[in-house]
Amino acid sequence: MKSDKILTANLFAVCFGLAGLAQAWTLLMRLVHGPTWPGNAIFIAAAAVWLVTAVGYLANVAAQHRWRAELADPTFGPFTSLLFIVPVQLSVPLAAQARGAGEVVFGCAATLTVLFGGWLTGDWIARENTIKRWHPGYYLPSAAGGLIAGGAAASLGFVTLSHVLFGLGVGSYLLLGSIIGFRLFVVPELPPPLLPTLAIELAPSVVAAGAWFTINGGRVDTTAAVISGFAVLMVLAQFRLIPLYRTAPFGPGFWAFSFPTAAAVTCALHWLGAERVPGATGLGYAAVGLLSAGYLLLTARTVTALTTRTFFLRVPVPAQAGPSTAPTPVPGPLP
Repeated sequence: MKSDKILTANLFAVCFGLAGLAQAWTLLMRLVHGPTWPGNAIFIAAAAVWLVTAVGYLANVAAQHRWRAELADPTFGPFTSLLFIVPVQLSVPLAAQARGAGEVVFGCAATLTVLFGGWLTGDWIARENTIKRWHPGYYLPSAAGGLIAGGAAASLGFVTLSHVLFGLGVGSYLLLGSIIGFRLFVVPELPPPLLPTLAIELAPSVVAAGAWFTINGGRVDTTAAVISGFAVLMVLAQFRLIPLYRTAPFGPGFWAFSFPTAAAVTCALHWLGAERVPGATGLGYAAVGLLSAGYLLLTARTVTALTTRTFFLRVPVPAQAGPSTAPTPVPGPLP
């Protein structure tokens, strides 16, 4: 037996989070009439990280013959959807520079996101499941995917499509929220490596609010207010979870904090712009500055973990693994 590292799909949380940070900076610069380069630079970094992660992840899956087991994995399977969701995020800034290319990327990525989310939803229904396997990462394929695609469609001017995709995301959240909520409230708490996924509980509400602001032209209406009210509850709940987060081992799973936090700040920026709050410019810079500092700390911690070789999960691999042999994960610092 030899030890080899396994690259899991939650590594895409890094580029997912970077795209969220880029969206926050882009909206801030729009509100203060500032330069576009901060958001564009971070979008480019997110695209580069996505490309490197996609190549490394797919090569790793192929080398270890995990194609069949990957999507069915109860922990990491839902994160495979980020392979398609991140390009949806990237299509909007690309369209600002090259409209045709951005529309092509959006069309392909959004289609794959919807099809993949639908397939996974059907697979979860068809398979025999236990409630303990569920965690907030299950929101990603269809709930987050639909809401993010809806916001992107609105940004590109596809109004009717944006409403359809928004409905897909909200419906998926209502469907999955009852299951995941029951699991979190009633079943014993998640294992320590899965605790960072609790941050994803914040994402559906703030992403839905941000998407709706984009769809309705940045106005505060009843829908925006109702969704934002629920978002406030989920933000406040996160403070109580801090002691739990401190018990989790560091790994790629900690990047689960990045996108939901960035989406929450972006939602707050929408409110600052819509309500013309006094001192909105200073508040906006403070919020995005604090968010960026958090990203820098997370990045520094990641670099340290990579340097000490504690970031990736390692698994035993048979010396002569055949096509049907898949490595069995051992306890490690993930998700």
